[in-house]
Amino acid sequence: MSNRVFSAPGRVEIGGNHTDHQHGKVLTAAVDLKIWCLATPNGTNMVNIKNTQYPSFSVDLNDLNIYENEKETSAALVRGVAAWFKAQGHAIGGFDANISSNIPVGAGLSSSAAYEVLIGNVFKGLFGGSATPLEIALAGQYAENHFFGKPCGLMDQAASSFGGLNLIDFSDPQNPTVTPIQSGFQDYMMCIIETGASHVDLTPKYAAIPNEMLIVASHFGKEYLQEVDPDHFYAQIGGLRNAGLSDRAILRAIHFFEENKRVEKQATALQQRNMRTFLDLVNTSGRSSLAYLQNVFTPADTYRQDLTIALAMSEKKLAGKGAWRIHGGGFAGTILAFVPGKKRAEYETWMSSVFGADSCHFLNVCAAGGGEVSN
Repeated sequence: MSNRVFSAPGRVEIGGNHTDHQHGKVLTAAVDLKIWCLATPNGTNMVNIKNTQYPSFSVDLNDLNIYENEKETSAALVRGVAAWFKAQGHAIGGFDANISSNIPVGAGLSSSAAYEVLIGNVFKGLFGGSATPLEIALAGQYAENHFFGKPCGLMDQAASSFGGLNLIDFSDPQNPTVTPIQSGFQDYMMCIIETGASHVDLTPKYAAIPNEMLIVASHFGKEYLQEVDPDHFYAQIGGLRNAGLSDRAILRAIHFFEENKRVEKQATALQQRNMRTFLDLVNTSGRSSLAYLQNVFTPADTYRQDLTIALAMSEKKLAGKGAWRIHGGGFAGTILAFVPGKKRAEYETWMSSVFGADSCHFLNVCAAGGGEVSN
């Protein structure tokens, strides 16, 4: 049997920092950095994967249990996607694959989500499945939450699976509303700046954000903040504090309510080709993450504040001309900037002088989501 080619793109989060896990709204785009594989069915129940960046491994599809010692590995993602497909009645089978990627690992471009979407499309393509882009995204989220061991919403997987630039409303997380945005960024370029700060041991800090938001929601008898009336929340801040809720939890809820509204305003500004308003909203989002969501640095380590330095440098170089914000989970990793095309070289030189020669990744929106690549 001949090899077949599959791919899935990375993604950027343009608006909606930590809103998806509360069933809120996000503005996100697939980007032109991808993961690819050559795959062929092997007639067994073994998935055998070779990777240009990591050691080879195999997963036995006869065993789709969760293993603690497999968490945070690629094998866990494969096993998790397979488990979701099987539970939903989609066909799976063994295959041999060679995987390569130009998505920088740890750069906040969701290399893990792209990996999950890739594997889902391989199962679909090789074994005649009918899984939709949404179902493939759900399979990836399931794998990451339960098998990989990282709490996350559905934004990363949905962005990679659907492709393009989209406003996504997760009010119904099993059937989110995906609205394509038919506008680009005009003369501005998206740039991810990789600061080099490590994500090691940060999972508890990521998990604390949704956990604290859920505590606030539960105070109002709701499961998620999306279900809480913002006006009622603001009227009850004193009561929340008297009830013993932490101020950080309250501030994180404030971030959610305001960020959720901001996402729609960003999408509208882009559709109206109003870049000045859009850029102002991006900057406001970044300030909210710093002051209210509090995911730019950890109080336990104030000596190294890589992301805060990157944001301050971006403000110095782009004030009145561009935009800058925290990108993704936070605490370490990357920021996102919108840079005027004529300032690209100047900005890249400025940021590279601190974060290294390969720290800036200028990106374009990728229209295609995950799937099989036609010859």
